[in-house]
Amino acid sequence: MNRVESKDGTAIAFESSGQGPALILVDGALCYRGAGPSKSVAAELSADFTVFTYDRRGRGESGDTAPYAVEREIEDLGALIEAAGGSASLCGFSSGAVLALDAANRGLGVEKLALYEPPFIVDDSRAPLPDDYASRLDRLMSADRRGDALRLFMGQVGMPKVLVALMRFMPAWSKLKSVAPTLRYDAAVMGDTQSGRPLPAERWSAVTAPTLVIVGGKSPGWMQNGMSALAALLRDAELRSLEGQTHMVKAKPLAPMLREFLGGTARTQDGNAAANRA
Repeated sequence: MNRVESKDGTAIAFESSGQGPALILVDGALCYRGAGPSKSVAAELSADFTVFTYDRRGRGESGDTAPYAVEREIEDLGALIEAAGGSASLCGFSSGAVLALDAANRGLGVEKLALYEPPFIVDDSRAPLPDDYASRLDRLMSADRRGDALRLFMGQVGMPKVLVALMRFMPAWSKLKSVAPTLRYDAAVMGDTQSGRPLPAERWSAVTAPTLVIVGGKSPGWMQNGMSALAALLRDAELRSLEGQTHMVKAKPLAPMLREFLGGTARTQDGNAAANRA
């Protein structure tokens, strides 16, 4: 395990594996190196890329410096990109995809973007998040009611009530409680993109990196609509559906799509690969 120091002095823990072009994986809510999809995705891609996995601030072995701001997380990614040699591709999952977009919009050295289902709600195909969702999280965390904050989040993402009630008896519950304060961070990253209104055209207007927007083939209509809206909004974006998949990231079916779009050691050595696909 390695660390980089972010601009505000926060230590960000990361690991790198493999060889080839740099690829940084950006986790979504409640996920970090010890819990989430990044470890398995890195294992699938390390033959083609130097894959960086890291703990977003407030999670795992990374530090956390108050007060929180989305800009601090963008600076964390900037420090990782510098550690990767000054440029890298980013692959973000769920709210981590929104953070990756924000980093690219700030002009960091982002070569390509792969975005797996940032959970935008852009129309009336599902209920929007309540206007007071973020403030409710703040109140719960101010009272150190971590379990209640987790249950609020799980209810908003559509987890069945029975499963939400059973979660506290599962072994993973203690890990989830340890990172529950960062639910506020993901709410800040998402902003008003889950309001049921169109995405803000100006938020990512400076993104120029080629972007792959990925949606699971079995994901619900509201997610399909959100991904279509994002792909239409960005300057250089392609929308692809991953057959048979949902919001739960599975490394094996996802890896070939990422490898094809992002390139890598094998693709670089085969100069005809892109031409053969055209």
